[in-house]
Amino acid sequence: MSDTVRNNPAQSRFELDVEGHTAIALYRLEGGVITFVHTEVPPELSGRGVASKLVRGALELVRAQGLKVVAKCPFVSAYMGKHPEFNDLLL
Repeated sequence: MSDTVRNNPAQSRFELDVEGHTAIALYRLEGGVITFVHTEVPPELSGRGVASKLVRGALELVRAQGLKVVAKCPFVSAYMGKHPEFNDLLL
């Protein structure tokens, strides 16, 4: 599995490539606030921790940019609930 989560601002999403498939976390960005709206992992990668790796990488990139987070995506919300080290990012 690749460890490189990348931001694709042209499509408003973070991406993680794994074995020829791409997992995505869609967002809206406005005024220093990033709102995560949906996370999607291809069925071929299900149950392998890909979504968690994607969200962790995305949140680390968000932190580096100094943005605040609104977690409307249920997966991102649940992930942040289990990982309080990212609570400082919540709006």
